[in-house]
Amino acid sequence: MPRRTPPSRLFAFTPIASALVLAISACSQDGPPPEPPIDPEVLETVVVEPGISREALARAVDDLFVLPGLGETRAVVIMHKGEIVAERYADGYDPDMRHVGWSMAKTVTGVIIGMMVADGRLRLNDPAPVPIWQRSGDPRGEITLRHLLQMRSGLQHDEMSEPVYNSAAVRMMYMDGRDDMAAWAQAQPLAHEPGSTFNYSTPTSVILADIATDLIAPEGTATQRQEAMSEFIDARLAVPLDMPSLVGEFDASGTLQGGSSVWATARDWARFGEFMRDGRSALGTQIVPRGWIDLMRTPSPAAPDYGAQLWLNRDSETRRDHLFAEQGPDTAFALVGHQGQYVIVSPQQRLTVVRLGKTDDSQRAALMDELAQIFALYPSG
Repeated sequence: MPRRTPPSRLFAFTPIASALVLAISACSQDGPPPEPPIDPEVLETVVVEPGISREALARAVDDLFVLPGLGETRAVVIMHKGEIVAERYADGYDPDMRHVGWSMAKTVTGVIIGMMVADGRLRLNDPAPVPIWQRSGDPRGEITLRHLLQMRSGLQHDEMSEPVYNSAAVRMMYMDGRDDMAAWAQAQPLAHEPGSTFNYSTPTSVILADIATDLIAPEGTATQRQEAMSEFIDARLAVPLDMPSLVGEFDASGTLQGGSSVWATARDWARFGEFMRDGRSALGTQIVPRGWIDLMRTPSPAAPDYGAQLWLNRDSETRRDHLFAEQGPDTAFALVGHQGQYVIVSPQQRLTVVRLGKTDDSQRAALMDELAQIFALYPSG
């Protein structure tokens, strides 16, 4: 009788047999194959107990840095229930480096205006205190502070234009308006009846910053205006919110570039997002009434996806899509800046996500899909 080979030795140590076993196993398993082991360095970017699977969050953050088609991610900070649960930086960047927020500055300007209203120095439904609009017969005299905050002033501010150098933002910041940005923005005619039409615009936020600066330093020189506003930001915003890196840029007239040029570290941008989520700082400081935060997070009558200097996670009812409204929750909101700067906040999930970097417009949808995945990891409520 021929000798039989024991079954246990049929495939022993043969590369072909090993490959065959793996192939058979893969065919027999349910669902996709398991993910490869996570790099320990990637896992270390997330705290041990982030409120969800540590590995799932680490992979989601890693995707922002390594997936093609998202642009360049330079910094990510995630806070859950008031604590940092994930933090990562690209090579060449670190926790102490300031990042320009671009249009995230608009929300900072909105909070500054809230302080002025709380101080009794401005009223929401009064005509905006812009002297050239108050001349007899000027229809711009109907523009209120509320209109400006909600981007429905009616002014002819074309934020996006082709060629790009014809856009209101570029002309104001780099061409004929650069020395006195607010004067240029205020001089533009009406394109719509005040209050009737949503028109997102950087010049509008500069007008708001100029109104605030005029109240802080009336009749001041350019240097005095800049110094007064810088001191105001430090005393009323940066120190109470524990944001020591917060700093603004100013034009030649001493006006804060409140639509585009505020800088802070990733951690401090996250602290600002947490303030907008909770209405007070991590130290318990309340720098504006809670009602003002509610106003900023309330949809504008002219745009359901915009509040007051703040984007909302709601259907725009247009082709405009800045966040992830289909996924929800509709209580989420965001500071959104040029080239993919985001501070996205979900009060319902007690979650704040900061992503800073450089992303082209053509890549923004893919980037937002990845950011939405982080919010999908956390339960609502």
